[in-house]
Amino acid sequence: MSAETTAVLVLLISFMVMIFLRFPVAYAVALSSLLCLLYQGLPLTTICQQMVKGISSFSLMAVPFFITMGCLMGSGGISEKLIALANACVGWMTGGMAMVNIVASYFFGGISGSASADTASLGSILIPMMVDQGYDDDFSTAVTITSSCEGLLVPPSHNMVIYAMSAGGISVGSLFLAGYIPGALLAVSLMVGSYIISKRRNYPKGDKFSLKVLGKQFLISFWALAAVIIVVFGVVFGWFTATESAAIAVIYSLIVSVYIYKGLDWKGVWRVLGDCIDTLSIVLILISTSSIFGYCLTMLHVPSLAANAIIGLTNNPILIALLLNLILLVLGCIMDMAPIILIATPILLPIATSIGIDPIQFGIMMVLNCGIGLLTPPVGAVLFIGSAVGKVKMERVVKATLPFYLCMIFVLLLLTFVPEISMLLPNLLS
Repeated sequence: MSAETTAVLVLLISFMVMIFLRFPVAYAVALSSLLCLLYQGLPLTTICQQMVKGISSFSLMAVPFFITMGCLMGSGGISEKLIALANACVGWMTGGMAMVNIVASYFFGGISGSASADTASLGSILIPMMVDQGYDDDFSTAVTITSSCEGLLVPPSHNMVIYAMSAGGISVGSLFLAGYIPGALLAVSLMVGSYIISKRRNYPKGDKFSLKVLGKQFLISFWALAAVIIVVFGVVFGWFTATESAAIAVIYSLIVSVYIYKGLDWKGVWRVLGDCIDTLSIVLILISTSSIFGYCLTMLHVPSLAANAIIGLTNNPILIALLLNLILLVLGCIMDMAPIILIATPILLPIATSIGIDPIQFGIMMVLNCGIGLLTPPVGAVLFIGSAVGKVKMERVVKATLPFYLCMIFVLLLLTFVPEISMLLPNLLS
């Protein structure tokens, strides 16, 4: 066995062992990289150099701003207004509150960009509301956690920015545009699943549809939805970069939360900023340590080895695409979203492009795969949050989520084999 092969085994096996021992992912990534460098006799100053290099990126500055915007809007009284708007749109249907939950997640995801924030914020309001109206608590929780994944696709999503950076400078604006139709398709798929279950269980309808009420709720929610318009259109039409648009969105969300909706006072703003720092520290540590891991993978030629291994199994592009999805789904079961994007993108993206998958399309596929992983034991963060918010045992939530897993896998397969779903808007507007 060559020294290079042994170094690869040291890196990957030590990483997987630490993951299964439930080490924090940032520690697992850093320590496995350290062991790899020690085995090769390389200077440990490389660790510091790569960590600094990993977070020294202008485009990466958009991530803290987008997270801050989501925290401010999420704590500023936006949730109730978006729920009311969703209720005016779809509350009249059978299983109306389930439909409201799904549509509200589409709206709120465009503001927070986070499945965890969506579940915690909307779930704390909608799950008790659904239970009071006669919905089962496990069904209510399952709808909440699965619909929260829409926020990962609908811009502005900070995970899209991380992918764009990992993929080597892909247009953030094109990625933002690519997420709208897949996010809507996921919402429709979940609504169909919810409708079928609601019919079978005789869940109630909401109030009759009223165009007047819809118009009123839209006007009330306009200030919240305008944040997304500012970011997406500003980036797409070249008025400013993703980082500049994120900074403007923070200022806008501060004004809306404090002065228009008055959901926050200045004392509350400082509290929200404190929460943001906690989240940002986790994200930036992951990015910096993953940079060392990526350096080791590149130095040891792991991306080319992985590509050769997968192509050696089959030359069929359909099977290769399915295999890429399977790898990402398995990774999603044991790792959080950001490290998967940071570590897997340099390895899997060249394989995807070799079979004709556009990097933007692959980014959407990766984000949805990771989103499904957030709902899957043993690591699924959103699954744990939903179980805690809904006060339902995790085993019951997983069982209730099974039909929605099928809906999400169906959408994932469509995104994989029908590239026009992801590429239509970027090709039209970019």
